[in-house]
Amino acid sequence: MEYFIEAVRLLFSGTSGDLREIIGVTLQMSLCSTSISVLIGMPLGVLLGSRTFPGKRYILRLVQTLMGLPPVVAGLIVFLLLSRSGPFGEYKLLYSVSAMVIAQVVLLTPIVCGLTQSIASVRAPHLLETTRGFGMPRYKEIWLILSESRIQLVSVVMMAFGRAIAEVGAVQIVGGNVLHKTRVMTTAIMMETNKGNFEFAIALGIVLLLISLIVNTFAQMLQEEKND
Repeated sequence: MEYFIEAVRLLFSGTSGDLREIIGVTLQMSLCSTSISVLIGMPLGVLLGSRTFPGKRYILRLVQTLMGLPPVVAGLIVFLLLSRSGPFGEYKLLYSVSAMVIAQVVLLTPIVCGLTQSIASVRAPHLLETTRGFGMPRYKEIWLILSESRIQLVSVVMMAFGRAIAEVGAVQIVGGNVLHKTRVMTTAIMMETNKGNFEFAIALGIVLLLISLIVNTFAQMLQEEKND
């Protein structure tokens, strides 16, 4: 109990610059990776859910497999690509926020794509009858399906953000948990717990829980609005 009290005091004291910095890096990484994954994954998911073409089932199987990609494997792949001897080593992105964003995008894009495909496969048949009658170009069809499915897709975005902010394996590998640079809440919690600095770890855990509560509350409000 004393650890919890000290953690709350640490949160409200406003004296921990490291704490604020870690939270800021975490939000930056999570928002960027979620945004990129949504911009890539949702249009691809709509195409997979609304179109029939040769090899579609194999692509769906690949997407479904990648949805369960272990974070440490994604981190290892990105590490090898960005390391000095890798094909993108010249850009010196390893142990940076950019590297963590790339690893998160590798993890999140298949999830966003797969969930969007499931939603689009239900909505698309009815909408495409209308769009084809009006002779809409394909990009407008995609936009219409996304627009009509926006309530469900908001839940996908919230889920992707929750996954991004709670990730530890991949960001630990490619980010290196460098203080003042790539240290995020999850890697900091793991390190501070191992050091026995439980107050700091609990304070970060409280922030994570609060963010999760806000995200889930927002998603639930949108679902209730839709049902009403």
